[in-house]
Amino acid sequence: MERGREKRHKKIRKKVFGTREKSRLCVYRSLRYVYAQLIDDIASNTLVSSSTLQLKGTNLSKLEAAKECGKRLAEKAKKQKIETVVFDRSGYKYHGIIKALAEGAKEGGLKF
Repeated sequence: MERGREKRHKKIRKKVFGTREKSRLCVYRSLRYVYAQLIDDIASNTLVSSSTLQLKGTNLSKLEAAKECGKRLAEKAKKQKIETVVFDRSGYKYHGIIKALAEGAKEGGLKF
């Protein structure tokens, strides 16, 4: 039996698809950290990744860390010459940490 988030995630994945030019920004949220990846679904590989785990030593709140994670992801994406992405929130509500990560990526220069 599937739970709510997993059900929503499957529904979203039917519609959201990433290519090399317009990658899919996939977000996963655990209880402690947030992970974000830019994925090329055609070649089935991860182009860029970032997580709040990399910011472990800093004294940032979870929201601030998620925003910084989004900015770092955008910086790495610019080095790979990726400017446009499709946002895959993986069934999570666009609220709180997920929203902060998306705003950080937008501030870093990614276009949704």
